[in-house]
Parts: sequence; structure tokens; C-alpha cells
Amino acid sequence: MSRQEKSKQRGQSLGSVIRSVSASMFGVQSSRKHEEDFASGSARAYITVGLIATVVFVLVVWGVVKLVVSVATPG
Repeated sequence: MSRQEKSKQRGQSLGSVIRSVSASMFGVQSSRKHEEDFASGSARAYITVGLIATVVFVLVVWGVVKLVVSVATPG
């Protein structure tokens, strides 16, 4: 039994979902992995991880902007 068939039988791990969402956010997801995600992944898991990743991204950008503004502002 191939690795892909085993993945379909037991679903995907949280690490696999996180890697897929991260790759998709940066636009480097392979078509093979994309098809595998749709075949064996849970939409709920991808939506949840995607929302969390988006919130974390926005908070990091906000933090960096606050830091740059505080360093650039005199006094």
C-alpha cells in the first residue's frame, strides 16, 4: 500500500495540514500535493488552520509596523 493510500485511509496529520496551508499562503503548493489535500483532507481542518495562520500573519505584520514606528519616531 502506498503512502498516499495510507494517508487517504487515516486522514492527514496536523503537521501535514499546516505545511499545506503554509505552502498555499506563499504560492508554492505543488499540484500533486494540492490534489492529495482535496482527496484526503478535511475542509474544517484547512479552514481552521488557514484562519489561525492569517490571524498570526496579521499580528506579526502589526507588531513589526509598531516596532518600526516606535524606533523611527523621535522621543
